Amino acid sequence: MAVYINNMSQLEKALQPVLVKMVDQLAERVYETLNYFLNDYYTGWTPESYQRTRDFLYSAVKVDAKPCKGGAKASVYIDYESMNHYENATGFQVATWANTGLHGGLSVNHKPHVWEDTLENTIDNGSLLQLAIQYLRSQGLSVRA
Repeated sequence: MAVYINNMSQLEKALQPVLVKMVDQLAERVYETLNYFLNDYYTGWTPESYQRTRDFLYSAVKVDAKPCKGGAKASVYIDYESMNHYENATGFQVATWANTGLHGGLSVNHKPHVWEDTLENTIDNGSLLQLAIQYLRSQGLSVRA
């Protein structure tokens, strides 16, 4: 069905559902990648000096996309405030350690940088951009990269 657009407001309204779905797919990819590195963090090393709570393992959060200022917005983050079962460390400290390759504040051989590796494998390598282009093309939009 053809859509007739006479102004920017109508264009925004026509593209809004496409953008929301696209951003939600992109956020899902970031969320999946973050969970991959969280799992890698937990399976790559077994502590001998402390008991794991697994709070960090389940700390990834994805907020579904919604319309925002003519576009769409979604969030993916580590909910460090929900990690409250650690002794002598805050959830923020645990997340910071994990992003610097430390486990429980200890330097070990297995050193994924959970958040940085997630960004490197989604945004920095261009895979999110390619996913966005593919999605827009699947919706019948002509996109050049």
